Amino acid sequence: MKALEELTALSDRRDNPYLKEWKADGGRVVGFVCGYVPEEIIQAAGLFPYRMEARGTKETGLADVYLHRFNCTFSRCLLQTALAGGYDFLDGFCLLNGCDQIRRLYEIWEKHLSTDYLFMVTVPHAIKDSGFNWYLEEITNFKEQLAHKFGVRCSDQDLRQAIKLYNESRRLIEELYELRKAAALPISGSEVTRILLSAGIMPREKFNELLREALDEIREKPKTTDYKARVMVGGSALDNPQLIEIIEGLGGMVVTDSLCFGSRHFLNPIEEDGDPLAAIAKRYYYHNPCPRMMGEFENRLRFTEELAKGADVDGIILQKIVFCDGHAVESTMLAEELEPRDIPVMVLEREHMISDVGRIKTRVEAFMERIARG
Repeated sequence: MKALEELTALSDRRDNPYLKEWKADGGRVVGFVCGYVPEEIIQAAGLFPYRMEARGTKETGLADVYLHRFNCTFSRCLLQTALAGGYDFLDGFCLLNGCDQIRRLYEIWEKHLSTDYLFMVTVPHAIKDSGFNWYLEEITNFKEQLAHKFGVRCSDQDLRQAIKLYNESRRLIEELYELRKAAALPISGSEVTRILLSAGIMPREKFNELLREALDEIREKPKTTDYKARVMVGGSALDNPQLIEIIEGLGGMVVTDSLCFGSRHFLNPIEEDGDPLAAIAKRYYYHNPCPRMMGEFENRLRFTEELAKGADVDGIILQKIVFCDGHAVESTMLAEELEPRDIPVMVLEREHMISDVGRIKTRVEAFMERIARG
């Protein structure tokens, strides 16, 4: 199997051979569900950082016992997956107060699931010096807890090696995003989504090796030019390429994103000089703040606009999961600011499990007609 095929196929496979091999060799796995959790610390401790998702969940009957239906379906689908045994392989789980709904998972998980160790990293809701010091203390405690709970070493040298490893991922992924800026596109948005999903569920060394090979394959692929419009996707957590496939099936090409499973998580390297833990804290605390961060709307607006213009998009689709409070407000505000700047925006409400495909197709098709080139 070629590298690109391997990267795009892994996220859809029922079994994960990399995870199976890791566990068979006695390796331990620590899951995380938010981009403010520093993967480098888990990696430096010799553990498998596993980016948790809830794709393929069809219903939430088990989770609805503990989470009301006005909780977003992303949090409910994560809990449903866990209660159905989908995360029994975890040895640890790091949560944080990304939003109230994810925060609530901690208490439920602790009482009703058998994961050996749970960690809570709290992140301030505003970016300032005192907040940075708080976050640095939190991830310092996280590092020490990991080392103590699992009986492992996590030295500064280990952290520096992990930083270099993950910075290499960021450099390769930035190359991938640059290729998508071309008028003749060598790769679809749904393929890119699958590649990025694979990054979170396989050893990072192997991911870097495969992506390095895949980039050469992508450059040699036939190019696509017969698309109706270049589209950017943003908004709530999107761990499923299905929505991207719907957009591209209707003639759009997704050429960039502002997603926490996409550019906001993978771009921005960590400084490799100086105190490694402080450098990790600086990158994770200050980079591309999500809507949970108060007072940062102008920065998020600028980030969105720069991405859109850099990829020459014809329009932006901001998808928001029902009851996702942060993105519900943010998407409306972004649309009001970007429309007068000649960047068309559609705000699309959806559930995490995309079941109302007909309604979504109708809305996307109407937006395509509005922004279509020529």
